[in-house]
Parts: sequence; C-alpha cells; structure tokens
Amino acid sequence: MTVTTPLGQVLRDDEGMRLEFVRTYDDPVEGVWSALTEPDRVARWIGAVSGDPATGTVELVMTEDEGSTPETVTILECEPPTRLVVDLPSPDGTWRLSVALQAQGAGTTLVFTQRLAEPYDASSVGPGWHYYLDRLGAVVAGLAVPDSWDDYYPSLKDAYACPAERGEAQGGAVDRRR
Repeated sequence: MTVTTPLGQVLRDDEGMRLEFVRTYDDPVEGVWSALTEPDRVARWIGAVSGDPATGTVELVMTEDEGSTPETVTILECEPPTRLVVDLPSPDGTWRLSVALQAQGAGTTLVFTQRLAEPYDASSVGPGWHYYLDRLGAVVAGLAVPDSWDDYYPSLKDAYACPAERGEAQGGAVDRRR
C-alpha cells in the first residue's frame, strides 16, 4: 500500500516545535467527535480506553503497543464537540496532544497537534500519528481500518524531520502561529 493521505507538518513557532495534521471529513462534527471519544469507536482506531472521563483521566492501551500496560491519559480540556486536549505519557516524556474540530459545510476539519520537546524531532512519532489518523478517518467513514504499520514507518520518517530555522516548515509550508 502507498500512503496517500495528507502529510502532517513539523512547525516552529514562539512556543517551540509542534507536529500538526489537518484532515477533512464528509461527516458532521458530532460524528467525528464520537469517533474521538466513544470507547467502542476509539478502540477501532487507537486502542482500548477504560475509566470515567469525568474524573479527568482515562486508561489507554494503544493498538500497536502489543503486550503493553494501560497508560493514564490526563484530560486537560474537553469542550464537546470541538476541542480535546490531553497529556499522554510516553518513553520520551509526556506528550501534549490537542484536537480541534470545526464544521465546514456538512463536513468537518480536524486539526491534530502534538507539542514537541527540544531537541526531539518528529521522525518517529510523525509516521505513528499519520497511521493513527488514517485509522481514525477509516472509522469516521465506516471503511476498513489500515492495519499495516510497515506502510508508514520507516517510509514516512524523513517527511517529519524538524525544520532547521524559525519560520521554516517541513515541506516548505508557511509557519502558522497557534
């Protein structure tokens, strides 16, 4: 399989580095939000979620982390159906992840962002989020979920290298302040 979905970008701004993906869906915001938050749908694209989100934390076992133990995900912001910000533990430290949804006609635009810690680069996590966001898109569209990690890594790792200078974005994109 050749990955044909839009690449994310590694951007530098006043707060440091971020990895950002923009995806569009034909479904309304509520349908995309459901795929991001309902445990049975979340399990299809990223992993098993348990616990009560009202407590401010849930447990997540990611799909590709075979044999792993649950990680405690801290919910920092939850504004249904448009914004979710969480902290996810990782071997590299805590990852701050945010998802913003915006209605575009009858469809939805999703912006997924991960703040990166210096001197960390996104060459390993970029392909991972690309893979998971493709899986999310399949769940939203009711399609078969991609299941071959090898289609994403290592073939996409160079696409997620960090820009060398402020204002320079991977792929020549313009740096957007968030």
